[in-house]
Amino acid sequence: MKLDQSGLEILDEDECRTLLSRAEIGRIVFTHQALPAIQPVNFALSDGDIVIRTSRRSRLATAAADTVVAFEIDEFDVRARTGWSVVAVGRARHVADRVEATALEALPLHSWAPGEREYFIRIRPELLTGRRIGGPAGR
Repeated sequence: MKLDQSGLEILDEDECRTLLSRAEIGRIVFTHQALPAIQPVNFALSDGDIVIRTSRRSRLATAAADTVVAFEIDEFDVRARTGWSVVAVGRARHVADRVEATALEALPLHSWAPGEREYFIRIRPELLTGRRIGGPAGR
């Protein structure tokens, strides 16, 4: 087990991908009006990419077109003081190809927010890191 300077377990890329495949909610970090913005989103994986469905007019759709973003998922048990966090960094792109968008519509990607979500954003993780705190209960 590798530890970072703070004593947290460093998760390898395979473990990070496994945790990403099990989560349904994450946070995307992007730039909005020259400032950092964070937004919780539903997501699904497709061919290793993170896929988000949003409204065409959302600030996320506007800001996350062909830009570098960060995406984070985590899980914590406050009482046991265990948990993990995974961060993916990569370029976000709007899915403009109709065939690709039709294929993504089959993903189990259902927004909690009301309204139409016809716009897909795809993030290809170029950097994937993760940390875990606590013992086996944190797994």
